[in-house]
Amino acid sequence: MIQVERISRRFGSLEAVRDLSFEVARGEVVGLLGLNGAGKSTTMRMLTGYLPVSSGSISIGGHDVLTDSLAVRRQVGYLAEGVPLYKEHRVSEMLRFQGRLFGLSRARIKERTAHVLERVGLTDRARSLVGNLSKGMRQRVGIAVALLPAPDLLILDEPTSGLDPLQRVGVRDLCRELAQEHTVIISSHILPEIEAVCDRLILLHRGTKVADGTKAELLSAEGGSQLAVRVKAERLTHERFRADLAKAVPEAELTSSQEGPHHEAFLRCPADPSGRVGRLAAERGWVLTRLAWREASLEHLFGRLASGRMEEEAAQA
Repeated sequence: MIQVERISRRFGSLEAVRDLSFEVARGEVVGLLGLNGAGKSTTMRMLTGYLPVSSGSISIGGHDVLTDSLAVRRQVGYLAEGVPLYKEHRVSEMLRFQGRLFGLSRARIKERTAHVLERVGLTDRARSLVGNLSKGMRQRVGIAVALLPAPDLLILDEPTSGLDPLQRVGVRDLCRELAQEHTVIISSHILPEIEAVCDRLILLHRGTKVADGTKAELLSAEGGSQLAVRVKAERLTHERFRADLAKAVPEAELTSSQEGPHHEAFLRCPADPSGRVGRLAAERGWVLTRLAWREASLEHLFGRLASGRMEEEAAQA
């Protein structure tokens, strides 16, 4: 469905996106995740043809975004960040106006308007002025506009930005429903939003891709969840310490070190083995000075990747 080949985008001396490549298959739901300024919105605008690439190429549905942009735009429904709507229009008027811009016939506009208003839960607000709606409802109007031409691909840029918690849950649920019917790309800097909807995550940092995969794949690459163990035992050899831990938690990947009478180990495994390790320590008479379980999380992974990349860039500078 989407092929992105080594695209870059420069604004003067600033390179907002650098050498970015990825593919999205038909029916996939992909989240673009990154801190503010990571290049998410710039990437979205290049995908939709609103912003030309400085180098590289983008193909959507077999059409090049630069040389065949009209064919691309017929396949794409786009919700831009900030939801650009005419507040003096009534909701139905806004959709009719957008339908004409999409080149739809009057009959098709009427049919699609009724469908998308029902789809986003705004049928009873068809006669309301856009400017009188809450921000959450305006987000829904923006999604309705994106759905109007029945696109194969939905591109939603920060769809829950600025919403209160209840509005955010409502829009998130709507996005989850739409993901069952369309290929979807959603950008956000809020991890729970992406995790709730997306099958696959692409992590951006300062315009470059730092990770790409499903949540399970990314957490597996991170090394999984981890138990930190530190004990004090005067007459304990480090080999005995390791052997006892390996026997008690055979499924764990074990790394360890020793400092005088103190022995420390890190056990990576899918489930918390604290109880088994605690019982082992009691049986052996070890003095436990640390027993801490940390669940693998995307927050930790992204923080580590982002901080590592910033340290690398600082060292290069």
